[in-house]
Formats: sequence, C-alpha cells, structure tokens
Amino acid sequence: MIHPETDNPEKGQLLRRSEHHRELLEEEMKAIAEKSEKILTNAIIIGGALALTYFLVTSLSGSSKSKKKKAKAATPVVPDSAEEESAAQHEEPSVIAQVGNVLMAQATGLLLSIAREKLVEFLQSQAAKKGKTHEHS
Repeated sequence: MIHPETDNPEKGQLLRRSEHHRELLEEEMKAIAEKSEKILTNAIIIGGALALTYFLVTSLSGSSKSKKKKAKAATPVVPDSAEEESAAQHEEPSVIAQVGNVLMAQATGLLLSIAREKLVEFLQSQAAKKGKTHEHS
C-alpha cells in the first residue's frame, strides 16, 4: 500500500514502518504511565500505613510517658521505706498501659503485614511484566 503523500514505494514503506514504531512507542508510554500510577498508589498506601503506625505508637506510648512524668512530678517526698514501695508501684505498668502496648504491637504487626503483601504483589507484577516484555522482543 502506497501512502497518498508519495508515489515512491520505498518511501511509503518507510512511512508505514515509522508509523508502526510510533504506535509501539505510544503503547509503551501508556504502559509506563500505568506502572508509575500503580507504584505511586502502592507507595502512598505503604507510607500511610507507616505514618498511621508511627502516630499510634507515639500517641499510645507518649501518653503513658507523660502520665508517668506527671506522676513523678506530683509525688511528695516520703521516707525511705515508703519511697521504695512507691517506686515499685510506678515500675509496674497499669492494665490500660498493658492493653495499649498489646494493641500497638498488634496494629504494627498488621500494618507491616499488609505493607509486605502489597510489596510482594508489586514485585510479582513487575517480574511478570518484565517477562512479558522480554517474550515480545
């Protein structure tokens, strides 16, 4: 098939090949854009999970630390024997603090597990796409 722009068959063939290569490049650009979008989405999910974990850890552990500091500051000066009993009481975390620590550990484990699964899925999809592109070459 000769392009209407030229009567020369060689030039027409070169134009068709050029058009074909341009279409292939456009398809590759679309694929790269889609991959970039998926990578960005996964990065945002993982970053959000990590930020949420950090927030939970700091808020749960920070609140118990500030309570301990306030309790130590408000403790009156007592004789030595009473001071030892008071120190023993402050060393044992309260039930609420223990529950908070367990919840924090569970949330951290869950979020890290989700992040790991997303990362594995992403790496598998990248490996599969690389395999497909090498088959077509």
